[in-house]
Amino acid sequence: MSKVTYIDDMEQWRSEFSFYIPIKIRFSETDMFGHVNNVSPFIYFEEARIEFLKAAGLFDRANTDNGMPIVADLQCDYHKQLFFDDPLKLYVKVNHIGNSSLDIHYMAVNEQDKLCLTGRGRMVYINTETGKPVSINESMKEKLTNQ
Repeated sequence: MSKVTYIDDMEQWRSEFSFYIPIKIRFSETDMFGHVNNVSPFIYFEEARIEFLKAAGLFDRANTDNGMPIVADLQCDYHKQLFFDDPLKLYVKVNHIGNSSLDIHYMAVNEQDKLCLTGRGRMVYINTETGKPVSINESMKEKLTNQ
């Protein structure tokens, strides 16, 4: 496997994940050759990211301080071919929390625990009225790091 620029030590990186959701690849997510379409992993990342953030309480209006996280960038690296009906575990973790942004990492493994996808993305926490970045409060930081 070629080096992934955002992963220094693959074994350590893998061991830091705990939160995941199951994914079962649907027929509609494949191309005419039977492979998963190259945009589908971004849909899987979104689904896992939303469940992760919901579990951390970031979609609870009472805890948001008129703010919301938005995706600023997103990257995916493809390691193994994926096909219709393949079951995956899609893991999510916070890699780094800044003042108003956080880096989220993704890992998809198949039934044999083989690495299929890796990804990363930056989210920025913004004020819903102004659209400007706002600080992530300490309570949210704690919730995110305890996932």
